[in-house]
Amino acid sequence: MRPAYTRLGVEERRRRLLELGTTLFARHDYDALSMAAIAREAGISKALLYHYFPSKQAYFVATLEQKAAELAGRIAPDPALAPAERLAAGLDAFLRWVEENGDAYAKLVRGARAVPEVRDVMEAVREATAAQILSGLPGAPSPVRRAAVRAWLWFMDGAILDWLEHGDLARDELQSLLVRALEGALGEPL
Repeated sequence: MRPAYTRLGVEERRRRLLELGTTLFARHDYDALSMAAIAREAGISKALLYHYFPSKQAYFVATLEQKAAELAGRIAPDPALAPAERLAAGLDAFLRWVEENGDAYAKLVRGARAVPEVRDVMEAVREATAAQILSGLPGAPSPVRRAAVRAWLWFMDGAILDWLEHGDLARDELQSLLVRALEGALGEPL
């Protein structure tokens, strides 16, 4: 006779819970979910869920951090490429990731101001992305370049939200718009 449940290893259970969290937090508002509802969706007890994550906030942050790490791995620059090619490759990888995670991305960007955990994770990603872009630019860093790149990252979020909402712009058109906007902000071609 087979057991009524399958016992998973710690890492596999955590991986599945994070995967589920990504889906649930993209589908529902943060405040609408309870640990009991999450446990029901996962098919586990609330106590087991609390064993992995001490609070809904900790669970939410872990799902955000996991997606941020996934994204960082996908957009990691190839140092052998020229700066413009590095940017194009990184943008292409990022936009593909957004296509795969559109609802979650839109909810994340729109909710960043309201939820401190989202704001903190997004700010860390922005800082890392800005540093990566700045380090790949030829020439000396400057306050103007830093400000231009940081402002461009905010512009990028707005353009991507429009792209997701309307769906009337091809990914390569959006990518071209974003590159031109960065060049314009920097006041120089890449």
